[in-house]
Amino acid sequence: MNDHLFLIAIGGTGMRCLESFVHLCAAGLFDNETIDILTLDTDQTNGNKNRVESLIGLYNDVKTADPTTPGGVERTDTFFSAKLKLYRFFTDYSKDNRSNFGAISATPGLNQQQKDDNQDLSDLLFERNTVQQFQLNHGYRAQTHLGSMLMYHGIVEAARNVKRGGSHVQEQERELAAFIKELTKNSANARVFVFGSVFGGTGASSIPIIPLAFSEAMRISSGGATTLNMSKVLFGSTLLTDYFSFANPTQQQLAKDKVVADSNVFALNSQAAMKFYDGDVTTRNTYKRMYHIGVPAALKTAYNNNGMVATGGSEQCNPCHFAELMCACAAFDFFNSDRQQLAAIKNAQYLYRNVEVDANGVLNLTGGSFVGMQNEPLFEKKLGALLCFAHIVLSKFQGAFTNVSGVSNMLDYFDKAKFTSYSFLSDTECETIDKYLREFGYFIGPNGFYLGWIYQLNASVGNGRFIFSPEAFRTTNMEDIDPGILQRDSSHFWDTKGNIFASNADRHWNYFVEVVKNPDMLPTANQGTEPKEQLLAHMYNAINTANNF
Repeated sequence: MNDHLFLIAIGGTGMRCLESFVHLCAAGLFDNETIDILTLDTDQTNGNKNRVESLIGLYNDVKTADPTTPGGVERTDTFFSAKLKLYRFFTDYSKDNRSNFGAISATPGLNQQQKDDNQDLSDLLFERNTVQQFQLNHGYRAQTHLGSMLMYHGIVEAARNVKRGGSHVQEQERELAAFIKELTKNSANARVFVFGSVFGGTGASSIPIIPLAFSEAMRISSGGATTLNMSKVLFGSTLLTDYFSFANPTQQQLAKDKVVADSNVFALNSQAAMKFYDGDVTTRNTYKRMYHIGVPAALKTAYNNNGMVATGGSEQCNPCHFAELMCACAAFDFFNSDRQQLAAIKNAQYLYRNVEVDANGVLNLTGGSFVGMQNEPLFEKKLGALLCFAHIVLSKFQGAFTNVSGVSNMLDYFDKAKFTSYSFLSDTECETIDKYLREFGYFIGPNGFYLGWIYQLNASVGNGRFIFSPEAFRTTNMEDIDPGILQRDSSHFWDTKGNIFASNADRHWNYFVEVVKNPDMLPTANQGTEPKEQLLAHMYNAINTANNF
């Protein structure tokens, strides 16, 4: 990949797709890349938005080995190899004169006839007592006709505000301008991938208008000198259809919130959005690839929010689903596709992939289900290595407990085994790795066991199989998990060493310790030059060697 990579995550579902993408970066699937990431929402307090932004912060804490280079630098063939730069933008609907469409569309200084004409036009397009009145700060609630107009307006308005300058410019407007400036600077070789659903509001609204809104923002910021060169900037997007459901809103909630998403019509929403995208000349001409992703009805997750539909805010913090990893892998495919082939596409190309199911419809997901057979070994190698590292730290050395540093315990163990290369790492450096791995795997807090990202993905498959061995997803007797048998294919199990009367798990671990101590596992300069980077690279090398990759 020689192009500059950009990601845009829109709405709550887009944020969860981004979460999967960040974990793929942690596994090392985007070597030697700097990736500019924009989170785009109407809801600044959205729980999924805050969770992924916090995750990127943790990622950058792990990457930061030298305080003079926050977020670290690009590396190759190691964990956390990509450099991530985060920008945040949300449309601000917090003030009374911007809280709903009725308030936004009210134009001061009009006479009564003009006000009536304005209201008649609004009524022609948007239902007066619901669509024009619901609070916009929790998203567009499947009102995509309204959302597209308002999101385009919000992006253009932010560009104008930044261009004018002054103390009234909001921080999120500056961050959007910085993202667009970076895109402008790299427009000769940029790829932009958009994460968003097509069954809801914010994502479905924003996907078709992003290229044009950014082009107009560029024109404004450059004083008319620059617009987006659609022949050079390559756009791709997910078309993620409905994959979860929730209870119908009560009459009391409808009376209070005016418009509430109804999961019973998500499938219809998806069809309507995709029919529009397919018929819209602008969308067809500006996107190169659109990845159509959905799940069987039996595997749609049913969310329960105590009988209420979470319209947004901190309560909208839903668990992760394997469909979101499919979206992250769509970005992987788009970013790794041949530029000339993508540039030659005149009308948006739709892609999808079938996955294996048994006679009863039970899913059997392998690495190839997500990235295709050609990339399956690389995907299972890298994601499996991070999973193995997580279990070494969280399970064997008890880092899952929030008051324990598993990395520190691991280094203490290696000291006693006469491997002292990283014993001088500070507690803070060790704890940043612990915190990230808890989000990736699992953690144990005061109130019990919490599923992290990859455990949540496994749970979303139901009775099916998710890439790795069932041993990788145990939730009891965690300290007994054998990190040497996490791959599904036994050819990637660890060798055994030591007392033949000892357990296989102990003999696997004895073998791994010998691998760690092997001088051939020392990292190269391309893998890292700072001690924390070198520890991560050393473990990456040792795990992949022990796993026979």
